[in-house]
Amino acid sequence: MRRSVLVTGATSGVGRGAALKLAKAGFEVFATARDEEKAEKLRAEAAERDVTLRTVLLDVADADSCRDACAQVAEATEGGPWALVNNAGIPLAGAVEDIDDVAARHLLEVNVVGAARMARLVLPGMRKRGDGRIVNVSSLAGRVTAPAMGWYCAGKSALGALNDALRMEAGPGGVQVVVVEAGAYASAIQNRAADALAALAARGQTVFGDMYRVAEAGLRESATRLPGSEAVASAVCQALFAARPRPRYVVGRQARLGPVADALAPVRVKDHVKRAAMGAEAHPLVAYAARRWCTPW
Repeated sequence: MRRSVLVTGATSGVGRGAALKLAKAGFEVFATARDEEKAEKLRAEAAERDVTLRTVLLDVADADSCRDACAQVAEATEGGPWALVNNAGIPLAGAVEDIDDVAARHLLEVNVVGAARMARLVLPGMRKRGDGRIVNVSSLAGRVTAPAMGWYCAGKSALGALNDALRMEAGPGGVQVVVVEAGAYASAIQNRAADALAALAARGQTVFGDMYRVAEAGLRESATRLPGSEAVASAVCQALFAARPRPRYVVGRQARLGPVADALAPVRVKDHVKRAAMGAEAHPLVAYAARRWCTPW
């Protein structure tokens, strides 16, 4: 029997790339989409590439939707998928004091609670077989915090902590848990975050208007020069292809060096560099270097 994989957030970026690669490699892929229109586009793209995958409608922020999707996959696979790729996620840009409770809760529901819920729903089937794999897609933002990205970084940090706990808890039952951490790469998230910052600046009820405008420009510019999501999708696939996957796959120089630099730099120095990257006053050379290295993730 082919190994089955449930991929959340599969209609764009890393999720779409991983779903198509896995289908081409012979996995039975269940790719989730939030609506039928996006699901149809993904099926059409798969057909163009001469691969087959199934689509499942899913909103990870909705508990009933999660249960229904997992039940559908369990019925099709006689017990649930061999692997789960928790890729679904949303951005949330803005200073902590400018983000309201509703927006913060929604981010945590999608990026953290939803991922944990999906893992909880598929784990019984994996434990019963004594074999399974869960891959959580995170980012450098889970280990290095930037101004105007506090809630997004908090969500990714929480996902990393849950991943580590789950790895220790599920391992004895034969379930291997892996996290994929990437630096900045071009995706729709950059433009969505930029749109959010532009909206916050336009409201005029914030002391961070100048910072938002600089960060917005940086996000839009970064989308034109950053590499695509292919390397991240490949890392997700490697975590599923390997007989003994690594606990952590780090993708990109920024993701490898960023946490080291953040840990070693004095707090006042790194705070200054990050503020400069987001538009605070600084020496021109410091500002240029900061913006090249600290591309908002």
